[in-house]
Amino acid sequence: MTHELKEHEVAEDRAQPSCCAPGRGSIAPATGALPAYSATRRSVAAGDVSGMIALPGGEFLMGAEDGSGYSDDGEGPVRPVRLRPFLIDACAVTNNEFEVFTEATGYRTEAERLEWSYVFAGFLPAALRRSAPRPERTPWWCGVAGAIWRHPEGPGSELDGRGDHPVVHVSWNDARAYCDWIGKRLPTEAEWEYAARGGLVQARYPWGDELDPGGEYLCNIWRGSFPGKNTAADGYRGTAPVNAFPPNGFGLYNTCGNVWEWCADRWGTHHEAGTPVDPAGPRTGPNRVIRGGSHMCHDSYCFRYRVAARSSNSPDSSAGHTGFRCALTPGT
Repeated sequence: MTHELKEHEVAEDRAQPSCCAPGRGSIAPATGALPAYSATRRSVAAGDVSGMIALPGGEFLMGAEDGSGYSDDGEGPVRPVRLRPFLIDACAVTNNEFEVFTEATGYRTEAERLEWSYVFAGFLPAALRRSAPRPERTPWWCGVAGAIWRHPEGPGSELDGRGDHPVVHVSWNDARAYCDWIGKRLPTEAEWEYAARGGLVQARYPWGDELDPGGEYLCNIWRGSFPGKNTAADGYRGTAPVNAFPPNGFGLYNTCGNVWEWCADRWGTHHEAGTPVDPAGPRTGPNRVIRGGSHMCHDSYCFRYRVAARSSNSPDSSAGHTGFRCALTPGT
């Protein structure tokens, strides 16, 4: 597929649209099982909670029914959920932090082992943009050989001062490997949403219901018309530093926009009745939950940078707008 990226190619149907990269199998065949990650490589004590926020848990209202979501995403119904106390990173894991992990363990991400990952077409040189394969339904993504966390736009690109930006081109499996090594875990989807809300009840964003209150930009999303033009009015065309905008009421940064964040749960759209305690999602299913939206989200197409919004991808998939943060159960 070699067609150029054009704004008019965006579908009008808002039933299931997403700016998200599709699963890895969309443009490449399955490759079979990858080598298992060894837990014996863990080298950082779980007792180190620097950079984490301790949250008391308790009952909160999860989900949304305000009409701004997508029916197939399973945001609703709004439901009570109870959580035990937990800790969660104030920021997404950075390139610098991920580099420490890879140097200590020799770990190679799935994008490195499979030798490609998804990159937004607008970040690529024209020749590469024309030649790279693209998923039919999301042609703004290119499958780029050599795109990995160290080379986020493919061969020839470098991190270039992005050490404090969130690591990207990491799969769910990569994120879990990092968490295991550092003695933490991925947050459950319920923990993620509770933390992202920052103590507000049923607000659309971590700071309230208005996207840019008083004209102030509080998150890194697509500004302009998707996918043809991003004005970068909020200061960033791609990823931003993990603490680029003010934190929410709990002290978490960038829980809306910047990068999608992997959660522990498998994807499902049916939720437990009653008031579940520490829900962990379905027991089976091929995909894993991602939350928070990214710098590629725009309300005309993918209004998923709200705290209740949700999406998913296969656990081996990776892209230039997906990262993660860690969580921890006290005493573990």
